[in-house]
Amino acid sequence: MGGDDFFFMGAALEEAEKAYRLGEVPVGAVLLAPDGLVLARAHNMPISSKDCTAHAEVVAMRKACAAQANYRLSGTIMYVTLEPCAMCVGAMLHARVSRLVFGAFDPRGGAAGSVVDLTAVARFNHRIEVAGGVMAEKCAGILQSFFRARRA
Repeated sequence: MGGDDFFFMGAALEEAEKAYRLGEVPVGAVLLAPDGLVLARAHNMPISSKDCTAHAEVVAMRKACAAQANYRLSGTIMYVTLEPCAMCVGAMLHARVSRLVFGAFDPRGGAAGSVVDLTAVARFNHRIEVAGGVMAEKCAGILQSFFRARRA
């Protein structure tokens, strides 16, 4: 993990804070181009968009694909504050995202190592390099705060 991982995870946390303020589960994502430029930033928005697939990662990939006029995102790096679910890892595999950096582990639904690891299935034709636990305490903290407030 380099300094860039912490910098861009900080940007993903800014997106998670936006989701928090909107009453969405506070997950944020930043997608980098191979040259290191930000292609897209996004946060969870399934409630406000009335779209069950509007997870931060998927929204970021949709924005990036539209901006590049291409459905492939080869060479990109996805930063996300929570370990992605199976849907999001599946979308990253189809898009050919090269690297995934996530913050908090998700022991109930994580598909990048916690529950299952879809990033390295030998029979798939693409694999994703993974770095988990980057700024994990901060990433988990915003989620814990959100759910604590919802239960109160």
